Amino acid sequence: MSATTPRVAIVTGTSSGIGAAVVAHLREQGHQVLAVDFNPDGQVVAEAVGAVFHRADLTNADACRAAVEDAMSRFGRVDILVNNAGIQHVAPIEEFPEDKWRQIIDLMLTAPFLLTQAVWPSMRENGWGRIINIASVHAQVASPGKAAYVSAKHGMIGLTKTAALEGGPQGITANAICPAYVKTPLVDNQIADQAKLHGMPEQQVIEQIMLKNAAVKRLIDPAEVAGMVGYLASDAAGAVTGASWNIDLGWTAQ
Repeated sequence: MSATTPRVAIVTGTSSGIGAAVVAHLREQGHQVLAVDFNPDGQVVAEAVGAVFHRADLTNADACRAAVEDAMSRFGRVDILVNNAGIQHVAPIEEFPEDKWRQIIDLMLTAPFLLTQAVWPSMRENGWGRIINIASVHAQVASPGKAAYVSAKHGMIGLTKTAALEGGPQGITANAICPAYVKTPLVDNQIADQAKLHGMPEQQVIEQIMLKNAAVKRLIDPAEVAGMVGYLASDAAGAVTGASWNIDLGWTAQ
């Protein structure tokens, strides 16, 4: 396949934030995109940039496989998978609800595995594939109150490395992107949760918790993450696999 031939991508968690930015960026590059989200508002976001919307609850295994089947039916192949869908719940381990734990692990670790498994035959057959997992700086470090989120993101790094080793001989690369706090609705909700957890004003949460370890004192724009996805999805990144790409404002430089 030539570098100018449009490819087919599946992106999850696309109704806002990073996912919406990734869909828009891949469409700008000429790729066909199946945008997958549970939120029906995602249809408006997807159609605005010419992507196809697929509504799914990715905590359900059959729904994961159905999303890939939809892409195969519409486009005949899948070349790029961007596992981005995520949620957050903040609570101490002692008080962390079991149902929230299971929901987060199912959505943010099991679903990426199942989607990777489902797209693998198409990528293998075509001898070209890109698995791009949107992890987090919390795949590298931990923070209090985020047991499920941190566990899922750490697990995603392991999945990425394993996929890289297995996919290399078949032309499939796998990489993870690890952003610090990105200006998204998910982070906006975290600000309120952290303020409640620590008993401090929201602006203080941003300054003293979210940006405490950052060299660059600002939140990240979703487009910055989308740009990295675009590179990792390109032919130029064919030698890059099994890596964790930090977009963390210098957090892990310490």
